[in-house]
Amino acid sequence: MDYRRRVVLLSLIDIGIIAIAINLAYLLRFDFQVNSKIFVFIPYVILMHLSIILIAFKRAKLYKRVWQYASVGELIAIIKAVTTSEIIFFIFHYIVQKFNPEFLVPRSIYLLSWTLIILGIGGSRFAWRIFRDNYLKIQPYHKRALIVGAGDAGALIAKELKHTADSEFYPVAFIDDDPTKQSLEVMGLPIVGNRKDISLVVKEYNIDEIIIAMPSAPKSEVAEIINICKSTTANIKILPRVSDLVNGKVSINTIREVNVEDLLGREPVKIDLRGIADYVKGQIVLVTGAGGSIGSELCRQIAPFDPKQLLLLGHGENSIYEIELELRKDYPDLRIETVIADIQDRNRLRYVFDTYKPNVVFHAAAHKHVPLMERNPSEAVKNNIFGTKNVVDCAHEYGASHFVMISTDKAVNPTSVMGTTKRIAEMIVQDKNQISETKFVTVRFGNVLGSRGSVIPIFKQQIKQGGPVTVTHPEMVRYFMTIPEAVQLVIQAGAFAQGGEIFILDMGKPVKIADLARDLIRLSGFEPDKDIEIFYTGIRPGEKLYEEILTDEEGTKATKHDRIFIGKQLTISRDDFHFMLRKLEKLVYNDDYPADNDEIKGLLKQIVPSYKYDNQKNISTDESKHTETFNLAGELAKQEMKLAKIELASAKGE
Repeated sequence: MDYRRRVVLLSLIDIGIIAIAINLAYLLRFDFQVNSKIFVFIPYVILMHLSIILIAFKRAKLYKRVWQYASVGELIAIIKAVTTSEIIFFIFHYIVQKFNPEFLVPRSIYLLSWTLIILGIGGSRFAWRIFRDNYLKIQPYHKRALIVGAGDAGALIAKELKHTADSEFYPVAFIDDDPTKQSLEVMGLPIVGNRKDISLVVKEYNIDEIIIAMPSAPKSEVAEIINICKSTTANIKILPRVSDLVNGKVSINTIREVNVEDLLGREPVKIDLRGIADYVKGQIVLVTGAGGSIGSELCRQIAPFDPKQLLLLGHGENSIYEIELELRKDYPDLRIETVIADIQDRNRLRYVFDTYKPNVVFHAAAHKHVPLMERNPSEAVKNNIFGTKNVVDCAHEYGASHFVMISTDKAVNPTSVMGTTKRIAEMIVQDKNQISETKFVTVRFGNVLGSRGSVIPIFKQQIKQGGPVTVTHPEMVRYFMTIPEAVQLVIQAGAFAQGGEIFILDMGKPVKIADLARDLIRLSGFEPDKDIEIFYTGIRPGEKLYEEILTDEEGTKATKHDRIFIGKQLTISRDDFHFMLRKLEKLVYNDDYPADNDEIKGLLKQIVPSYKYDNQKNISTDESKHTETFNLAGELAKQEMKLAKIELASAKGE
C-alpha cells in the first residue's frame, strides 16, 4: 500500500474511532439517557475533535509510523497528540462559550473523550501488531534462525525478522553468554543457553541459519563463536561491526555471509592519521603496480589524505583503467595521472620521474606467483630485482623523500625464486639507503586474502565448480592479512621511516591452508569431504610448509604501533653486492647465450646463501672469492642473533 492510500485509510479509521468515542463519552456521562438539549451539541464536539486531532496527528507524523512495530514510543506519541488536542479544544470552546453560553460541554466529557480516544486509536494500532505476532508466525518457506546475542542488535533483528512477511528467516531462539539473561525472553523468543550450547540448540530446534548479532564484540570473540558454529550443519550469517552500520541502524539488509576475514579474529588496524598526513598530504605520490590488488588498495587509501597528485603506474592497461575510473568517481577533485610503463624499462622510468618528480614512492609492482616464477626465473630476476633497482635508482636520482617497497615473508630463508628475488630487492633498497637522502624502507608481510594469486579466489572457484578443492599439503601453514589492513600498515610504516628499515607486520596466528579450505567449503553451505572433496596435490616447486617473517640474522624492535616491528639492519659489502648484481644482470640479459634456469638459481643462491637450492653449479675461483667476502657480513650478523632475540623479547614485553 502506498503512502497516500495508507494515510487515507488510517484517517478514516481514526474518524470513526473519534466519533464513536465521543458518542460513547456522552452516553457514559448521562447513563445512556442524553438530554436532547445536550444531544444537539454532539456533532459540534465531534467535528471540532476531528479537526484538531487529525491536524495534531499529522504534525506528530503519526501517519508515517510503521505500526506493525508499534511499541511504548508510539503509545506515548498518541497520548501527547490527543492531550494537546483536548487542551486546544478546551481553550477554543471556552472562548466560544463566552459569546454563546448555551453551547454547553460538560467538563467530564473532556476526560472521558480523552480516555476513549486514546484507547480506541492506540488499540487499533496495537491490534495490527498483535495480529501479525500471532497469525504471521513461521511458515513452511521460512528458515529457522538462531540469533547469537540477545542485546539491542539481536532484539532489533528478531523484531524485523518476525514482522517482515517476505523474509526467508524466522527467529526461534536466542543464545547469549550473560548468565542473568538465561531462561528469559526477548521479543517473545526464549534465551536457551550460551555459546557452549550452540551445537545442542541447533539440533534441538532444527536450526537452519545462525545469525551472529554482536556488532560491538571484539573480533577475537566473534571468531571464536564462528568456530563453534562451524561444527554445526547450520549456515552462518553475521551483522557488520558497529563502525560499518549507518547511523547505528540495524536491519535484515545488513546481515551478510561470514567471510574468511571474520575467522582471523583480529581487531581492525588503528592508524595515526596525523603521522600519515605529514608525509603524504600535498605531495606527489607514485604507486607502481597500481592496478594490482595491493597497489590499487594503496591508491584508495592514499587518496583521502589529499596528495597533491597521485600517479598510477602499471604495465597492464585494463587494471590501471579500472582503478582510475574508481578513483575519479570517488575523488573527483583529486589530481590523478595514469602512466603505462614497465619498471624494467629504465629510460621510460627516468622520463616519468623527470616529468612528474614524485616525492613519495610506493613500490608494489612485482611478479609474485611462486610456481610460475620457478619455471621462469629470468623474468622474476628482471622484474623483481632489476625492475626494483630501476625504481630505486630513479627515486634517489630525482630526490624522492620516501620510498616504500612491498615485500613478502617468502623472502625469508627462501625456497623459491620469487622469494629469493624479493629478498635481493630488499637488499637493493637497504643498499641504496646507505648513500641517499631518500628514506628507503621495506614492508614485509605474508599472504593477503583475496589478492591476485592467493588461494581464496582459487578455492572459491573450485567450490563453485563442485570441487575438488586442491591443497598442496595437509600441514601447510601460512600467515594471512586482509588487503585493507595490510595496506594501512604499509602506509603507517612509511610514516615511521628513518631509512633502511625492514618493517615487519604482525600477521597474527598462522592458518593451516587445509583448515582454510574446509572453512570456505562450510561457509559456502557444503560439507567438506562429503559434498566437496579436498584433494592433496603435494608441495609444488619453490614452496615450503611454513613461512617465516625474520631471517636468522634479523631481530626486531618495537615501533610506536603495536602491529609493526623493525627488522635489524644488516651490514653488507656494497662492492661485493654490486659485483654479484652485475654478474646476474649479464646472465639474464645475455641475448647471445640465454641463461639456463639452474645457472640463474645457482647465482641467486650465491647472493642469498639461505636460498634452499641444491642444484648449484660450480663457479669460478674468482666468483667464489667475491661470494665468500659477500657472505662474511651474514656470518658476522649471526653472532648478534642472541642479542637480537633478547631485543625482540623486550620489544614484545616478554
